[in-house]
Amino acid sequence: MDALLKTENVKKRYRRGGASGPEREPGAVDGVSLTIFSGTTLALVGPSGSGKSSLARCMSLLEPVSSGKIWFAGREITNLTERERRAVRPNIQMVFQDPANSLNPRMSALELVMEPLEVQKRGNRGILRRAAGDLLGRVGLRPENMNHRARECSGGQRQRIAIARALALGPRLLILDEALSALDCSVQAHIANLLLELQTALGLTYVFITHDMTMAAHLADEIAVMERGRVVEMGAAARIVRAPRQAVTQRLLLAARAMNNVADAPRAV
Repeated sequence: MDALLKTENVKKRYRRGGASGPEREPGAVDGVSLTIFSGTTLALVGPSGSGKSSLARCMSLLEPVSSGKIWFAGREITNLTERERRAVRPNIQMVFQDPANSLNPRMSALELVMEPLEVQKRGNRGILRRAAGDLLGRVGLRPENMNHRARECSGGQRQRIAIARALALGPRLLILDEALSALDCSVQAHIANLLLELQTALGLTYVFITHDMTMAAHLADEIAVMERGRVVEMGAAARIVRAPRQAVTQRLLLAARAMNNVADAPRAV
C-alpha cells in the first residue's frame, strides 16, 4: 500500500499581539508526524483546540507550516511556489463543517459544482453543466433540487452539494473537517454511508476530522488522537476503541457513549 500523504514533525504557530502567549497556543500544531495510505481513512480525533483543523489546513495547502515537512504522492509540498501550489490543490480538497458558510447562498447547486470546473477551464458550459449534474446525482441530490439556491436547501442537501463541489476536480484526497457534526443524527448516518460508497467507487483517501469517536470508528481505518497540538495515540480504529491507552481518548469515548445513550433514549410522551 502506497503512502499518499505524509507529515514529518509539522509545527504550526500563530502570532499573537502584545505579550507572548502560552507555550502551546490553542489550535497550534506541535510536531506531528503521520502517514496516510492511498484508499484508506485516517480520523483525526480530539477536543476543540487540539490542533486538528490547523493540521488539516496545512495538509491542504491553505496555510503554510511553521516548520516540518509534508509530502503528497511522494513529492514534498511544503515549500512550493504559489503557482506550484495551485497545481497541487485540485488533488487535495476540503469539506467544511457548515456548508452554509462555505457555499455562496445565491448560487444554485449546479452553479456551485460548475464553478471550480469553470475556473480550471475543463470544458464549455454545456459540458460542465452535465458533469455537475452527474456529480450531484452521484451524491444523492434529486434532480428537482439541482436548480435550488444553497440557502433554499436543507443542511443535509447543502453538505451533499459541498461534497460534489469538492469532488468536481477529481481529487485523490478529501479532508472532511467536522463535516458531519452540524447535521442531525439520521442525516449524519446517510452522509457517512455516502462517503463510504464514494470511497469504494472512486478510490478516495480521506482525512476525517471529528470529536466524535463513534463516527470515527465507523468511517476510519486508523485513528490519531490529538491533544494540545500533538498526536498522543494512534492505531487501528478497532484497537483504539477497544483498548484506549490515553486519558483523552478515554474521555472522548465516554462522551461518545453518553451521546449515543441520549440519542437512543425513549422520548417522553
